[in-house]
Amino acid sequence: MASWGDDDATALAAQVATGQRSALELVDAAIAAIEEVNPALNAVVHRRYERAREEARAKLPDGPFRGVPIAVKDLDGAFAGEPYTMSCRLLTGYIPTTDSPVMARLRATGAIVVCKTNTPELGIVGVTEPELRGATRNPWNPDHTPGGSSGGSAALVAARAVPFAHAGDGGGSIRIPASHCGLFGLKPTRARVPVDGGEAWSGYVQQLAVCRSVRDAATLLDALAGSFPGEPYCAPPPPGPFAAEVGRSPGRLRVAFSPESLFGTTTDPAHAAAVSQAATWLADLGHDVVEARPTLDRSALVRAYLTVVAAGVAAGIAEVGRLAGVVPHAGGFEPATWLLGQIGRVLTAYDLHVARDTACAAGRQMAAFHETYDVFLTATTAHPPPRIGELALKPYERLGLAGLRALPARPVLLKVLDDLATKSLEKTPNTQLFNQTGQPAVSIPIAWSPLPIGVQLAARFGDEATLLRVSAQLEAAHPWNGRRPQVTASGSF
Repeated sequence: MASWGDDDATALAAQVATGQRSALELVDAAIAAIEEVNPALNAVVHRRYERAREEARAKLPDGPFRGVPIAVKDLDGAFAGEPYTMSCRLLTGYIPTTDSPVMARLRATGAIVVCKTNTPELGIVGVTEPELRGATRNPWNPDHTPGGSSGGSAALVAARAVPFAHAGDGGGSIRIPASHCGLFGLKPTRARVPVDGGEAWSGYVQQLAVCRSVRDAATLLDALAGSFPGEPYCAPPPPGPFAAEVGRSPGRLRVAFSPESLFGTTTDPAHAAAVSQAATWLADLGHDVVEARPTLDRSALVRAYLTVVAAGVAAGIAEVGRLAGVVPHAGGFEPATWLLGQIGRVLTAYDLHVARDTACAAGRQMAAFHETYDVFLTATTAHPPPRIGELALKPYERLGLAGLRALPARPVLLKVLDDLATKSLEKTPNTQLFNQTGQPAVSIPIAWSPLPIGVQLAARFGDEATLLRVSAQLEAAHPWNGRRPQVTASGSF
């Protein structure tokens, strides 16, 4: 019978529905696959194997992924009855009693959660190397990162251990690991999928999954979408089911592309070449493709992005303290997390107001840009996945942060924020804009050099339908699911 990973979640659910395979068979296969690949990847932080087997034997919700084993990220939503740490030491032993909105809707799909995956502390960086659990490694080359913050999820999906895994994206945390691991990743429109508490990072954070097929992402979006009463934002209603967009002609799209970095200064030649390749493929498919990009105030947008993130991290640290029942302290967090929290606490209401207005202005600029162009094509990341430890703090940097912890002077912290705005987004500069504007954006695997390279497509606010149509068109013309990384589950049914 077929080896694990040849089928996506949609196909596996169909096999369960027709009795070709049982949910328990799939769960057992996923467990075996996870145990095979995880020693090389360090992607799993919590196993719920026996509960998953019990759920597989019981009556499952009659949803689109009934009986399909999946993984969820240890961030971006509580899963009742299971540990929830966000990779924070202070939350070791914390077990929530209720599901977050996304987790409740994931359960309703009939999917079976077999494990939870690794993430950086509070999801603040684009690599998955938390001090609490150690580094997660890229299955294409374990010397490199799978990206972050959904790095554990992406590593398991790419290694064929589960067909898709829950992920969240506040600045690229779905799209960056999708690019680094050769997967499809969709960040939905702001407010398309509800977020616990109604808002995270001023609306930047959105949730869905990292997947191996476009149709899985579309079907999952149908299942998770829909606001709750009182939500602070509202996404435009879609024209119909998102799953119905897969295979539907996108028509003749007006595509703008740019190989240049949006929030950085350089683009690796292989990543620029991937953009050119994707532009050629889109032209071959009949679309009108031109090189163009919006005119944006990069420095203002980067400063605004980091201001919102720092404020969000400060609030996140306070929330960790509340959940843990302790007063947050520097020793309970990684130095970089605490630093961002310190910056967030010295920023003023005025600073946050300016940052939000800057993002709103960018949203209007992008809306005007999309009056001319249906889709904007860039590299997902500007550079290859860093090596494990490449972005870790140096000893002298740790000493400097220790000094700031002891004497958190506002002028010094604001100078640190300026320095971060200058260089912190150089390797991953192209995703944050669309968290600020709330637009939907996808990462599509295009090239391998030899690690995967994804390109990003962004559409106007609320227009996931166009992205799903053109992504499925590219998937059909240039399939990616047949490629397998160095670390791949070998088990079979």
